[in-house]
Amino acid sequence: MDWKRASALLYGDWGTSKAYVIGLVFVAAGFSSLPIILAVCALTGLVGINYMAVCRYFPDGGGVYSAARTHGRTLAVIGALLLVADLTVTAALSGWEAMHYLGLVHDDRWLPFATIAVMVLLGALNSFGPRHSGGLAVMLAIPTVLVVAALIVISIPHLTLEHLEAPHSSISSAWVAFVGAILALSGVEAIANLTGVMKLDPGSTIEKPKVGKEAFKAILPVALEVTVGTALLGWAMLSMPNTPEMVQMMHDRHEDILRFMGEYYGTATVAPWFGEIFGWLIGIVVGLLLLSAVNTAIAALIGILYMMARDGEMPKPLLALNRYGVPKIPLYLSVALPAVVLIFTIPSPKDALHMLAGLYAIGVVGAIALNLGCCTFNKTLGIKWPDRTLFAITFVILAAVWLTLAKTKPDALFFVVMVLMIGLGLRSLAHKASGMESVMVHRDVADIVQPNLSELFRPIPCEGTRILVAAQGLTPVMSYALDEAELRKGPLYVLYVKKVAVLFAGGVGTTKKVKWEDDPRASAIMSVMLKQGMDRGVTVIPIFAVSDDPGAVILDFAATLGVDYLYMGGSQRQKLTTLLSGDVIRQVASTLPEEIKLIIYG
Repeated sequence: MDWKRASALLYGDWGTSKAYVIGLVFVAAGFSSLPIILAVCALTGLVGINYMAVCRYFPDGGGVYSAARTHGRTLAVIGALLLVADLTVTAALSGWEAMHYLGLVHDDRWLPFATIAVMVLLGALNSFGPRHSGGLAVMLAIPTVLVVAALIVISIPHLTLEHLEAPHSSISSAWVAFVGAILALSGVEAIANLTGVMKLDPGSTIEKPKVGKEAFKAILPVALEVTVGTALLGWAMLSMPNTPEMVQMMHDRHEDILRFMGEYYGTATVAPWFGEIFGWLIGIVVGLLLLSAVNTAIAALIGILYMMARDGEMPKPLLALNRYGVPKIPLYLSVALPAVVLIFTIPSPKDALHMLAGLYAIGVVGAIALNLGCCTFNKTLGIKWPDRTLFAITFVILAAVWLTLAKTKPDALFFVVMVLMIGLGLRSLAHKASGMESVMVHRDVADIVQPNLSELFRPIPCEGTRILVAAQGLTPVMSYALDEAELRKGPLYVLYVKKVAVLFAGGVGTTKKVKWEDDPRASAIMSVMLKQGMDRGVTVIPIFAVSDDPGAVILDFAATLGVDYLYMGGSQRQKLTTLLSGDVIRQVASTLPEEIKLIIYG
């Protein structure tokens, strides 16, 4: 993933926050809310600076799961569960706001059901994998930036300070209002988790990866746009007339405040017809970006749940994949959890945004505070003292924010406690079912018991024509490859790529090395091929890989091993399926080096 796609995924969370943050702050503090808006922008920028540094120290994935794992497995699971709570509410909140901006449902009583229906549709699309998430985010981020810039430009001539009011409340009340407006931080956790699949910085290698520059380019433009753009839009909102009629309209339209501002300033600058068109344009563009944020949250939820199950922290059934490599149970949960949250908004849809906003902040602030706290006290990463000081200061601020949320929003505290209780309960069941038991041994003993000792006994391939066959099952192409290897007196590499199509790919936070013996399907294929190879006198070398992009893995091994022939079985997929999940054979055929011959058997 390059920095542009990563930046677009981040913008899907941060960029959409202005769609509802300034409206919520206005409801809380009215025309005295500018200092709160500026404080929220400052905290967002501070967190962005922190994560530019975090990504430098965690090139293989630097989210809270990885950072906390250096201090203990239980702490890592708690961090991951806080992210689950955050992403659950992100999906619900973004979907709710998308319905408001698109104006598809005019009766608030039906908004939860419409939002759930949209999430089910996005879940169905994610059953083919998150292949198009980054591209969709890029496609929608650009027009959003353009309409936001246009709104700022037409509002500049009307900016004024005469409508601003002095704060009506005490410092403690202003702090509580500020805490309740922190609604755009979880995107940086996604970027930190994705460093393991980002393009490497120039000059770095796979053995010594560095992605600090790529992460910097991904975070910086979004942080600047969000902080400066939100501040200017907040000022523009508070430059509208401070009359009882306007105040009431702003309260009524706080859930789609940007669209309302577009209508007002479009009318004031050109004419009523332009204001109506401009408002609709903002509603469509921002609404679609909010739906993109729902899609990204669903994909991220699938990835986190699968990641914990892969590391033995969740029950094994969560590892079951569909035919496109998407974990089935995590997919269902990623749609069901936000739907359950939305169901509780049905009795009071007019207060739903405030309820969802409260549930959102406690999860993301807890996860980020835990991440930065673990980085602060980590002695093994070689963190420089300026970065460690920055982490410590931000950790203290976010810890104070989290404690305030826990004190002032009991519903949010109850929600996050329930997520932690259920998650830790499932973890306990998973450990008991797997026979895992915690024991304490000296480090010298732990170093001896390593799972990779079998690497010493790998077979050495003999010379001759090298053949690589990409296995998806015991199909005719496997028999043909054995015949050819026997005829050409060369080794046969049998490559099985287990397609795992999750957003947080790679080795994020894992301590396990994947082996074909642990995968039932791969084990069946490799056992048969090894037995057949022994009977025919063919050296069979099994290769097992896990990836969301099988085509890239096949190309990588073909080039690395320097094979002479690559055999693949023909595809029988329908056109729609190929469009959504990709055509591996076409990808390999268009990129394979010329000296390697490709044979498609079908």
